Amino acid sequence: MVDYILGVSSPVEWHSQNIQLHPNHYSSWLAYFGGDFVTSVAENVGVGVHFNAFVPWHNKTIKYGVIGTETLLRDVSTWQRLYISGRLQKPVRYLVDHICLEELNESNLQSALCAALLLLPSEFSEEDLYATICGLSYTGDVRMFFAEDKNKVRKIVQGSASKFQDLYRGSISNVASTGALQLPTVFGADLQSRVFQDDSMSSRSSLLSSLPSSIMQQLAYRTGTKFDSTTAGYSEISEAVLCSKEGHAKMVRRAISSVVRASSFRQMVSGFLAAGGINAGQYVAQKVIKAWRSRQ
Repeated sequence: MVDYILGVSSPVEWHSQNIQLHPNHYSSWLAYFGGDFVTSVAENVGVGVHFNAFVPWHNKTIKYGVIGTETLLRDVSTWQRLYISGRLQKPVRYLVDHICLEELNESNLQSALCAALLLLPSEFSEEDLYATICGLSYTGDVRMFFAEDKNKVRKIVQGSASKFQDLYRGSISNVASTGALQLPTVFGADLQSRVFQDDSMSSRSSLLSSLPSSIMQQLAYRTGTKFDSTTAGYSEISEAVLCSKEGHAKMVRRAISSVVRASSFRQMVSGFLAAGGINAGQYVAQKVIKAWRSRQ
């Protein structure tokens, strides 16, 4: 099933019109209450995205999600939910882009690279790098325990390796130019080629300071420091993380996991409400069967 994401300026207005045109895309009870209610469930129960699944379109079955552009841009810049921003850390195709999202997403990609490097050891393979980036938005996802293929991340990376290389070429080049990464002579020729990173305190501190505000807030809470979005504030949080007994990698992983866990649970509940009993049951059944097969 192909997934589409639509960023719209007014979700309430969009859903109201879409319900009139395509009421069968929505569960009957949700359509009855109208676009205002659909949007309210998406934003107050879920993470701002309403999905219509199992929609027939041009001899295919698709799933499309609708999100307000303001919510979309906030997630991309801050990782408030690490939901749509997580999807945009993987190769996607931009069909229409009136808000320059592809350009704005560069900061999201840079943050994803920095987060992945903080989770990786001083030596790793190119495939490890992309798998760690790809896995960020699944870290703590409640669906991974029962409704997702356990090999999903590796399959995504191995099936889209060249696209990951194209997507992150600029971000990797930026970090390598600072001396924080040592790349093989022909980077991108072999996914198993070895990459080395500077594991000094100064390098780790720079990577930490590049993380989005929602993750820095989590780290501030976990280290008992006050969150301050200024450069000095980020430096204080970074220092506290690097000096913690827990270790920076574990702390960053837990901070990301906390955001993803809450978002995935909220979106799961919202999804059940949005899809209705039959569609929700069908969708979950497909997911669980696929997850079960991956564990055999």
